[in-house]
Amino acid sequence: MPHLMLTWQAAASGAAFLVVVGVLTLRFAHTSWLRAAAPFAREAGVMLALYSLWQFAGGLSIGRTGRAVAHGYWVWNTERDWHLPSEASLQHSVVHLPILVHACNIYYATMHFGMLIAMLLWLYARHRRSYARVRTTIVLTTTACLIVAFIPVAPPRLLSVGMVDTAAAYKESVYTVGSRIGADQFAAMPSVHVAWAALVPLAVIGVSRSKWRWLALLHFFATVFVVVVTANHFWADGIVAILLLGLCYSLQLGMRWLLGWRSLRRLYRATETRPIGSAPDDVGVR
Repeated sequence: MPHLMLTWQAAASGAAFLVVVGVLTLRFAHTSWLRAAAPFAREAGVMLALYSLWQFAGGLSIGRTGRAVAHGYWVWNTERDWHLPSEASLQHSVVHLPILVHACNIYYATMHFGMLIAMLLWLYARHRRSYARVRTTIVLTTTACLIVAFIPVAPPRLLSVGMVDTAAAYKESVYTVGSRIGADQFAAMPSVHVAWAALVPLAVIGVSRSKWRWLALLHFFATVFVVVVTANHFWADGIVAILLLGLCYSLQLGMRWLLGWRSLRRLYRATETRPIGSAPDDVGVR
């Protein structure tokens, strides 16, 4: 499989270029269509910068093999203590189906970014008022995942737990050991794949009024199935990712409520101090 991932340096350069283009276009462009394209270039730069940060932070844990493996076995044993379903059993039920395994490898490699980008483009084009809120949720959730990922955890495919690295077996792996391009091998916890996959239906169902909006949940369930079957993540990786998403989403709701409450309080105080029958300050006498 061709490696489609950018280095963090290339992504950072592209992000800087897009942000500069967006700012300069908005400042100096004289045609309406160029000025309309400026915010899109700026937002694309912001998302590419987030990708660059993800790649850079992930590379910091490369080389901590001993700790990552020990943490991976701890997660595996803890799941067994909590009686979670065995990831190995799920993989064994499908590993003899080459077409399905191949589809899972491709889905893991492409739809992680593909569906998120498609959702953001849809929001930007059709529901611009909701775009900023969803974009902020993505930034907060990804940042939270990166902070936790500084503790290296090896995925099941790098442990002796009876699971096969399906992507390596089919020569379809997006991971290049020792390469600066390859994604981090030891950032299994939490699963950014699952976090982003949960964000897609959260945004679509919350914004759209179409009867088909619930189909967005299929991407989430497919992603959870794929990351486990390919031995790239534990169940716990997805659980922690969902918890972080919920925390970030709740934080946003709390901030919105606080800002709204403060605005109402300022409005009430302004009304309370105004003499009865007087006109507001910004209304002139006709």
